[in-house]
Amino acid sequence: MIKKKLLAFILCGITAASLMTGCGDSTQTTNDNSTTSDSSASGETATDAPSVPENVDIMNYTAPEKGDTIIELTFKDYGTVKFRLFPEYAELGVENFVGLANDGFYDGLTFHRIIKEFMIQGGDPLGNGTGGKSLWGSSFDGGTDSHLIHLPGAVAYANSGSTASNSSQFYIVTGMEIPDDLFDYYEQRGVMHSDKAKEMYFQHGGVPFLDGNYTVFGQVFDGLDVIYQIQCVATNSDDKPFDDIIIESVRVSEYNGEELKWHISDYTDFDDPNNHDIVNFTEPEIGDEIIKMNIKDYGEVKIRLFPEYLSDASENFVELAKQGYYDGLTFHRVINDFMIQGGDPLGDGTGGESIWGDKFDGGTYFNLVHVAGALAYANSGATSTNGSQFYIVTGEKCDDDYFNELEVYGYDYSEKMQENYKKAGYGYPALDGGYTVFGQVIDGLDVIFEVQKTETDDNDKPLNDVIIESITVEEYDGSEIKWYISDYDNADSDSEDTDNTDIENNDEETITQPAE
Repeated sequence: MIKKKLLAFILCGITAASLMTGCGDSTQTTNDNSTTSDSSASGETATDAPSVPENVDIMNYTAPEKGDTIIELTFKDYGTVKFRLFPEYAELGVENFVGLANDGFYDGLTFHRIIKEFMIQGGDPLGNGTGGKSLWGSSFDGGTDSHLIHLPGAVAYANSGSTASNSSQFYIVTGMEIPDDLFDYYEQRGVMHSDKAKEMYFQHGGVPFLDGNYTVFGQVFDGLDVIYQIQCVATNSDDKPFDDIIIESVRVSEYNGEELKWHISDYTDFDDPNNHDIVNFTEPEIGDEIIKMNIKDYGEVKIRLFPEYLSDASENFVELAKQGYYDGLTFHRVINDFMIQGGDPLGDGTGGESIWGDKFDGGTYFNLVHVAGALAYANSGATSTNGSQFYIVTGEKCDDDYFNELEVYGYDYSEKMQENYKKAGYGYPALDGGYTVFGQVIDGLDVIFEVQKTETDDNDKPLNDVIIESITVEEYDGSEIKWYISDYDNADSDSEDTDNTDIENNDEETITQPAE
């Protein structure tokens, strides 16, 4: 769900031909061709009273007539998506897409940018967000129309700052639930929506901040479950999927009266990944590679890896371990109720490299999260700056009071995610999405909880070195798995109180490596 911590970012307008452009000179185009300055992008309040879009009926979910032109978009390994077109509201947009599809332009291209609870984007022959063409050459102006908004399943053109820069790139909205106070927040910053648009967004969700800036020209009526499945794939720091999402074909067809399934709730057999338990606690198979870490004077820790989700992250750690890279290094940063961090050959948080030389992008997978015992890479602002440094989470006690406090700071988590963290007992969910989680402790979590209690200086460096004697790669032999600190009879899970509870001030900086 969106909460206030996300709104400033959202109001900047996530671009579309990268999917968005810089936030400063963007304008909102209404259906009467007037423009209003988006001063909210710089955090200022609009000085002139903003215009409210005409309160017209929203047409996204209106049924096509039998014989109307539709699009059938088939994804390799995922399935087919059908969407209706709106030539009555986006004539040039429809003409462009139909013409390119008939030319076979989209066949074999990829969806190069995917952001969960937002959209999936494709149609670039270069595959990086910088390419594309229109039916008439470089670009065209598809305009906007207030009858069509960014509800889940809406199809629109990406652009580089205005609808005049439309080409072949397009996106399909997934979106998110809309909090009650979202539109009040928008209006304070000069971004207006009609009452009928608000009603539709509250009912169905979506991405309302894109309205007026992008040409919506279609709406998915079959295969929305395919789109929702794709939005959950693992991606790198540029939102590019690690495994290509390939368009097998885009075909122009006719509507023959088939069932209309506008909403994800219409897909009764859809197994929504968002409703799954986290994968941190899935057992390894006998023979799978696991990590064994010996910490001097503390004990042994065993860790399961997840190469099936983030292969580069696992490969990097395994190969460094096999080289003996970590042997003799220290945990140079330890924060009670948070995490222990190590893997830096310099021992001060400024060193380390990957097996590929410098840094690498390990990406993220939405269902690998920061529960107690999670293994992740430290970074200096993005997962593309992963090296050798890693941390293991201890975290704070996750209960109802904890999540209520997080909400005060603008964080919000689904019931399923809260359930997962509460089951784990401890964790640090505020870090989710910013760091590459690639492993989970399966034995020795009590050792990690003991290490976090070591006395440290003002820079969180232990006064007495916490030394990694060795990290080796072994095969899982089927021995007992103990995921939770409560599984350890003699473990003291009640950590001392620290000043690490201010999430707003602490947040990711306590993990991030200092810039070199």
